[in-house]
Amino acid sequence: MKNLFLFLSFIFITSCQKTYIKVDKTAFDKIEAFKKKEKFQVDMKILYPGIGNEKLKPILTEKINLAANDFQKIIKSGNTDEEEFQKAIKIGLNRFSDIYLELDTENRERICGYFEELMDIVHLKSSDGQLNNFMYNF
Repeated sequence: MKNLFLFLSFIFITSCQKTYIKVDKTAFDKIEAFKKKEKFQVDMKILYPGIGNEKLKPILTEKINLAANDFQKIIKSGNTDEEEFQKAIKIGLNRFSDIYLELDTENRERICGYFEELMDIVHLKSSDGQLNNFMYNF
């Protein structure tokens, strides 16, 4: 019984530990460069035809760049816990809720691609299913 208690205690303690990401010193600057780049352009490397409705381009770009700002705030805070970045992804994706129905499949994929770029910059391995949920409206 004592061994079971110790085992369960160990599992509980290790599951409650935060997983910190070692963020590269250049990550902040890489996100700054990411914000400056032109978004929703034709990109045949990923078979993206570009945005169909040009009126959406500045709106979508602003929402993506706000998500990038959120990532930078986390980096500045020094609390580079996976959970913090995943919260930022959730907030960022929720910003698209007011125009979600106006987004076609290609644009939703592109938005997810931009989030993946941000994740790559900070070495975040998972969105915890959030990009998939956004993509398929779960």
